[in-house]
Amino acid sequence: MTTATLPIYRSRPTRGRRTKEDIETIRRALERLLQRENPATVRQVFYRLVSMGVIAKSEAEYKQTVCRLLGEMRLAGRIPFGWIADNTRWMRKPTTFSSLEQALRRTAEAYRRSVWDEMPVYVEIWLEKDALAGVIYDVTREYDVPLMVTRGYPSLSYLSEAAAQLWRIGHEKRIHIYYFGDRDPSGVDIPRNVEARLREFTRWDVPIAFDVVAVTEDQIDEFGLPTRPTKLSDSRSATFDGESVEVDAIPPADLRELVRACIEQHIDQDQLAALEITEESEREILRAFADEYAGGAR
Repeated sequence: MTTATLPIYRSRPTRGRRTKEDIETIRRALERLLQRENPATVRQVFYRLVSMGVIAKSEAEYKQTVCRLLGEMRLAGRIPFGWIADNTRWMRKPTTFSSLEQALRRTAEAYRRSVWDEMPVYVEIWLEKDALAGVIYDVTREYDVPLMVTRGYPSLSYLSEAAAQLWRIGHEKRIHIYYFGDRDPSGVDIPRNVEARLREFTRWDVPIAFDVVAVTEDQIDEFGLPTRPTKLSDSRSATFDGESVEVDAIPPADLRELVRACIEQHIDQDQLAALEITEESEREILRAFADEYAGGAR
């Protein structure tokens, strides 16, 4: 499972100042990459350029080249803002409407039937990095799957609330949790902690299958992922072998495909097709209510 082949560039030596032509080559590489692999986080774009040989793997290149050029190119209209995923900043506001008719029409647009009510299992995707939520949310949303973001080690309150939901569901069906996170000392320990706490808070009373999907050792070779030296300052580094890899290093299209594969293995496609027909029929009923209300209000 790999993304479509992209051009391989030769990095210029990092010493000295890049020419205008050098910068334009990087800009073109950014355009071609994001045309094929959006949305992506800035960090993912950085790792992809490193793999393509466009830039060196350094924090200076990340900040002074990738961050700077992506900012300039979005402001100039050269790439759309929506091609870069950023789930770390959002507005909190209650949903309001200008009229009852508008509320009915919005409800019709947003109406969905629960995909998992009729399925024999329940699925959740857990993700270490909040910034990557925007990269995979389109897949989890498509299949009505909860996307649980830990932001590193999650709080006890977060885990307790998640476990309460699992406890209710787990008495009716088997639960499958798929975890995506970094491969480094803390990144390997976080899913261990999450799984242990969820089992503890559900009192070991429900069937939970917990699988770490990424990043694995095999994926480092499979996707040619850039590594980085393991931080010795991490207290867990003494028991960790090898170099570290961020989950951001997995190309966006491959990351989405990994998520999709986890979910689709539990989906009955015939049931899903029947549900979508029912869903659209019920949307039409809601639209009819909106039309009827609009006609009566005139």
